[in-house]
Amino acid sequence: MSSPPQRADARRHRHLLLTNAHAVFGERGTGASLGEIARRAGVSPGTLYRHFPTRDALLAALLRDRLDALVARGATLLRSESPHEALAAWLRSLTRRTTVYPGLPAALLAASHDERSPLHTPCLAVTETGLALIERARDAGAIRTDVPPPDILALTSAIAWLAERTGPMDPTDLTADARARSDRLVALVMAGLTTPRPTAAVPPARDSAPAAQEGRSPRSRAPAGPPA
Repeated sequence: MSSPPQRADARRHRHLLLTNAHAVFGERGTGASLGEIARRAGVSPGTLYRHFPTRDALLAALLRDRLDALVARGATLLRSESPHEALAAWLRSLTRRTTVYPGLPAALLAASHDERSPLHTPCLAVTETGLALIERARDAGAIRTDVPPPDILALTSAIAWLAERTGPMDPTDLTADARARSDRLVALVMAGLTTPRPTAAVPPARDSAPAAQEGRSPRSRAPAGPPA
């Protein structure tokens, strides 16, 4: 039995909106006009808002598979043999999957602090996955323990922010140049995390001789006279 026409139209409209939103966001970034998306999809703005009441709702629908894949990837890596390489691999995946649209890293960061956003819960799941991988690497002695885990994720977000500004964007993923650059920057972060902190400089030995304390050599002092 075929679906009612209204339900079939709703599915078709949703598909058209998602397809065209992916293209428009890829071309113009996450701040692109929602009206332009509706126009390209051949529907009214009202139809767009019935399906996706907010910009974040539209982004959440577009990014669901990518964010779910990051969480699943993290769960797999948590069972891997090397905590250090597991963390590095996941951070590389994070930069690649969160730079599909210009402006997306900033949008995800904002959503992670906004409980009303439809992106808030999936962003928290990604964050918790990253923190679990970081804690595992710290517990194994694979990375430094003096760097707060949220700072590591913040650095990775900064890398993603930079990567999506490197050259023209491919709506399906980072360009090859941007991908290579983000991977190098992740490697740099990991190198910093695994490099021991430099030891404090040893202060010079203190000369206890009175002459040295006064800044004069012993020969420069006048000899003491004979006792009276």
